[in-house]
Amino acid sequence: MTTSKNYKVFVVEDNEWFNKMLVHCLTQNPDIEVKSFFNGADVLKALHEKPDVITLDYRLPDINGSMLLQQIKAINPSTEVIIISEQNEIEVAVELLKQGAYDYLIKNTDLNSRLLNNINNIIKRSHLEKRIEYLQEEVEQKFNFSNSIIGQSEAMKKVFSVLQKACASNINVSITGDTGTGKELVAKAIHYNSERKNKPFIAVNMAAIPKELVESELFGYEKGAFTGANEKRKGKFLEANSGTIFLDEIAEMDLSMQSKLLRVLQEREVTPLGSSTPQKIDCKLIIATHENLKKLVEQKRFREDLFFRIMGLNIHLPPLHERDKDVIFIAKKCIEEFCKANKMQVKNLKEDACKKLLTYPFPGNVRELKSVIEVAIVLADGLEIEAENIIFQHADTLTQVVTEEKTMRQYNYEIISIMLKKHGDDIPTVAKILDISSATIYRVLKEFKSVNVNA
Repeated sequence: MTTSKNYKVFVVEDNEWFNKMLVHCLTQNPDIEVKSFFNGADVLKALHEKPDVITLDYRLPDINGSMLLQQIKAINPSTEVIIISEQNEIEVAVELLKQGAYDYLIKNTDLNSRLLNNINNIIKRSHLEKRIEYLQEEVEQKFNFSNSIIGQSEAMKKVFSVLQKACASNINVSITGDTGTGKELVAKAIHYNSERKNKPFIAVNMAAIPKELVESELFGYEKGAFTGANEKRKGKFLEANSGTIFLDEIAEMDLSMQSKLLRVLQEREVTPLGSSTPQKIDCKLIIATHENLKKLVEQKRFREDLFFRIMGLNIHLPPLHERDKDVIFIAKKCIEEFCKANKMQVKNLKEDACKKLLTYPFPGNVRELKSVIEVAIVLADGLEIEAENIIFQHADTLTQVVTEEKTMRQYNYEIISIMLKKHGDDIPTVAKILDISSATIYRVLKEFKSVNVNA
């Protein structure tokens, strides 16, 4: 604990000796600031100081303890009140606890230890509540649109416009886009910017669950529902109750499970395996896929009725190569986050590194960019990331060629060489693909006959 006075406790006791004894007991904790009062009227006047805890003598000369408790709670609902009484009156104690008292203590030899134990428990709970509040604010800040989803391109401006609408209602949301475009990040941003932000966000990757376990995973099961079900388990829908459930890779769900999901969404209730009692659910549904669900419907691989039920408001995330200079903004954000996490001084992207990033199509999208940048940070010797530190692990040979600075004659030769190798030296085919004549190919190769054709 710190040495500063973090908690304020009011002692309300009309017996002067007992009042001093309680004050002495509480001041043993250096974290506590104690003020004493001898009647109800004075403590009511001081409630604007917002004490954390009040120890309240049940029988004061000017006001009944029950009435004073009600007034304290009406003015400061968060203030905990510990009733202290000479009498062990069970019915009175129960009634006071119902009215909001934290505890009811008897004036006996155990009073000091019980009182300190109560105060310490209240302080611990206060620490926990503050920690939860801090983490909640941190999560909200992390998933604030301006912090979590980076982009100034026209394509992303359209995404932001739809995102605002997705947060403002309970409509189902579908997120589509290539792998690595950040679909789960968008789903979290929707949740943490909606009225459900203080409730659970449950993400389920349908591709990661064996098909025979999907139903029990989503809807839960009772003890003994099947071999190995040794205890009752909540499903993901019930875990997400009052919050948001995110079903990623929804296209991986087989047809029989699709029909069960459709029923759950229609009835707004789930029945765990082994139970005959349906349970009501209230959760926002967000789904994501990199597949074309409409095409899957046409191929009879996805139910049409489920398709219309889940698509709701669609947010399509563009691939990174369609987002112009967003690549640089995202790269710089990745640098900041990686350097902070690894306690490193933030490194700068040199102009040649930026140019190299902008020439690459990033088939792995944002996920690939993040990986490339993290490697570049580690490889960079100083505080500047240069082009040579940018390595595209999954780039094909042709992409590597065009990211380097060469003459047009060199580009022509290397591109033609790569395409010939790819197509078994079939010059007419390569000429057609590159939209040039066969004569041009012969001419380029002849000019570079001294160069190794596999260079």
